[in-house]
Amino acid sequence: MHFMNYEQTIAYLYASQPAFHQVGAAAYKPGLANTQALMAALDCPQKRFISIHIAGTNGKGSVSHLIAASLQCAGLKVGLYTSPHLVDFRERIRINGTMIPQQQVVDFVAQHQSLLEHIKPSFFETTMAMAFDYFAREKVDIAVIETGLGGRLDSTNILPPATDHTGGVVLSVITNIGFDHTEFLGDTLAKIAAEKAGIIKPGVPCVIGESHPETDPVFIAQAMECGSELFFADQHEYLRRCRKRYAGECELKGIYQEHNLQTAFVALRALHLTNRESIARGFAQVCTLTGLRGRWEKLTDTPLTICDTGHNAHGIAYVAEQLRTLPRPLHIVFGMVNDKDVERVLDLLPADALYIFTQAHTHRAIPAHELQTMWLARHPQGSCAAVETVSRAVEQAQAQARVDGGSVFIGGSNYVVGEALA
Repeated sequence: MHFMNYEQTIAYLYASQPAFHQVGAAAYKPGLANTQALMAALDCPQKRFISIHIAGTNGKGSVSHLIAASLQCAGLKVGLYTSPHLVDFRERIRINGTMIPQQQVVDFVAQHQSLLEHIKPSFFETTMAMAFDYFAREKVDIAVIETGLGGRLDSTNILPPATDHTGGVVLSVITNIGFDHTEFLGDTLAKIAAEKAGIIKPGVPCVIGESHPETDPVFIAQAMECGSELFFADQHEYLRRCRKRYAGECELKGIYQEHNLQTAFVALRALHLTNRESIARGFAQVCTLTGLRGRWEKLTDTPLTICDTGHNAHGIAYVAEQLRTLPRPLHIVFGMVNDKDVERVLDLLPADALYIFTQAHTHRAIPAHELQTMWLARHPQGSCAAVETVSRAVEQAQAQARVDGGSVFIGGSNYVVGEALA
């Protein structure tokens, strides 16, 4: 079918394959059989480039982009595969910061349509196959690959360990472990860690971003079984020597980024593909070089408007800490999707802010008035409204902040931030 243009191709991908970011659990296809069939039909592109494989509850995106930017500064041609996108589908697949061309997306789907209809992969599996095929054909020097969900059964886990003769994973990174997607990954930190530890490959070194007494033994056992060298980034000398230099100049401004900077730094040092100069430049220009958005990002100065994609209790805890630094009155535009621990997230948010609850255009969005009801149950005197569309909610919050001299924060889910950016 060559009549499809780019818009039709994206519509076709969404219509023919369930997308997790739109329908949630129904799109989750654990197991690698689909992906293996897909890769075999594409002549195993995952074996034709070396890669860094990144999992974790939070920080995967920031760490992936920090590593990719630094490798770019070292003069390498770097593929970057992440999810979800905020505004444009093509954000998921980049080389040296440039999104995959629309025509490449159209051609891939047109060329492999009968294969896709035969295997019936998920949206994520198809996107990943498209990325790996693109990276192999473009002969990237290295690709940074973010898992979708979990690790052990995530489609990206068909990446093999690198050998002398073929491409594959040269380093695994697990940023941290928190509670998210517990219905798939388990309801204790140790169980979740066991799923993420599934990306540790035989003989391939692994960097763990944040140690924790419940999860460390899981990683240590898996690394021993695989004969993999293990590094705990937060036990590294980075802290004393480099924190000021790297954090001070980094383009990512969230307080929580300190963990991510440290993880990315230790990962890059473990790889020996960059020097400190490339790392410093990569961190200082990470958004410019890779197109990363939505991480404590300033959208306007008057009124001061910040957005952030933190979307589970583990991530919102850091965001809530930083919200204290914003000028009051603070207007918060907030929306969530229905597979998150909403109760815990609401408990973390500042009681003194003025809220406009909203909902993004996804079946998974919690209706704005439900969030409003939950908030009022906690804060009967609280100031809050429910506005059905993100764009109207943002307009309203900014209008109020212009009058009272306050600031605006937009967050709660990737979709809310994506619509605000769009």
